[in-house]
Amino acid sequence: MRLTRKFKFSKKQKTVLSWWYKGATSSYDGIICDGAVRSGKSFCMSASFIIWAMSRFDKMSFGICGKTISSLRRNVISPLIPFITGLGMEAKEQLSKNTLIVSFGRRQNTFYLFGGKDEGSASLIQGVTLAGIYLDEVVLMPRSFVEQAVARCSVTGSKLWFNCNPQNPFHWFKTDWIDLAQSKNILYLHFSLNDNPSLSPDIRKRYHTLYTGAFYERFVLGLWTATSGNVYENFSRDKHIFSVLPADAEIVRYAVSCDYGTVNPSSFGLWAISRDGRAFRIDEYYYASKTTGIQRTDEEHYEALERLCEGYSIDSVICDPSARSFIECILRHGRFSVVPAKNDVLNGIRKVSSLLSEGRLLFSEKCKDTIREFYLYRWDEKCKSDTPIKENDHAMDDIRYFAVHFMDDDDSFYALSVGRR
Repeated sequence: MRLTRKFKFSKKQKTVLSWWYKGATSSYDGIICDGAVRSGKSFCMSASFIIWAMSRFDKMSFGICGKTISSLRRNVISPLIPFITGLGMEAKEQLSKNTLIVSFGRRQNTFYLFGGKDEGSASLIQGVTLAGIYLDEVVLMPRSFVEQAVARCSVTGSKLWFNCNPQNPFHWFKTDWIDLAQSKNILYLHFSLNDNPSLSPDIRKRYHTLYTGAFYERFVLGLWTATSGNVYENFSRDKHIFSVLPADAEIVRYAVSCDYGTVNPSSFGLWAISRDGRAFRIDEYYYASKTTGIQRTDEEHYEALERLCEGYSIDSVICDPSARSFIECILRHGRFSVVPAKNDVLNGIRKVSSLLSEGRLLFSEKCKDTIREFYLYRWDEKCKSDTPIKENDHAMDDIRYFAVHFMDDDDSFYALSVGRR
C-alpha cells in the first residue's frame, strides 16, 4: 500500500504511520500520541491503525473508541474512510451495528465502534476478543472503560493505540500510562502545531488567540498543566461589557438560560443572538435567598422569568437539568419550550473560554451579578482534577448551559440563525 500524493505528512506523522512496520519501534506493544489540538495526530493515528490491522491480520476483530459513537463517527471515521479507500481498500459502515467492515484484497476485518462516556460503558466492551484497539481522546473516557478495552486485546500480535490532548498533570492516564510508557513497552510521541503541515500560518495564529491560561498551555503548547486562579482569565470589562447594544448587531433570536436554586441562588440570563454568531446577555434575574432570608417558590421564580422575557419572543429556555420541578412549572404554563442543559462542566468551560476569546459572548453592564461572578469564579487548586470551586458559579453555570446548547457551530440553532433572511 502506498500513500496517495495529495497527502503531505510531517516527519513525526510518518513515524506514527510506520512505527509498527519494522525497526526498533516495531517491538513496542503500543503507542501514545499527545499534544496540541489540530497537531495532526488523530488522523495519522487512525490511518496507521487501519493500515496495520489490514497488513497483519485477516478475519479478526478490532476496536475503535471515542467518548461517544457520534463524536467518533464525526471526528475519526468520516475523514478516515476516504483516505483508506484511496489506498485501494473497501470500507462499509454498518450504522445499526456500530461496525466498520474493511476489505483489502482477500483480507477482511471488522472494526467495532465503542463509546466510553461513563462508568457504565465498560460493560459494552466486555466479552469481545480484539486483535488491537484505538482509543481516541482517551483522557475523556473513564478509567474502567479504558482498562476493560485494553484487557480485551488478547490476540497474539495485538497492539494498543492511544491519542489525547493534555489535561491535568495528575490525570490517571498521565501518571499511569504516559509517565510509565517505557516500563509498559509503549512508544510515546508528543505533537506540536508545527507537526501538522496542513495548517497554514494564519490558522496557527488563530489557535494562539483562541485560548488563555491553562487551556492555552494544554491545547496550543501541548502541556500537561494544572488549572489555577480565575477560571475565565480572558474575561475583560473593555472587551466583553457593553452599555448599548452595538448598532451592527442584527438580532435574529432570543433565548433564556437558567441555573435554578432554592437554597443556592437562581440565575436566569436573557440572550439576544445576532446573525453574525454573537450572543448578547441583555438582562438577567439573579436571586439569592441567603442574602434576602426568604426562599422563593417555583411559581415566584416563574413570575420573574415572565418579567425578564416581557416584550421578547423567546425561542426556548435552556434549564439546569436537575431543576425538575421548575421545568415542570414552566411547561405547565405553556408559554416557553424548555430544553434540559448538558451539564458537562469542563467542556462547557472550554466552550465559554473560546467564545470569550473570539468576542462572541458579550454582557450588558446591567448584568452586575454575572460580572461579579466572572471575577470570583476560581479553580480549586486543592483538587488533583480540573474542578471549579462551587461558589460564585450560578451565573457561570447558566452561561455555560447557553454556550454549549446555542453557540456550538455544529448546532442546528446557530446554522438556522445565521441562515435566516
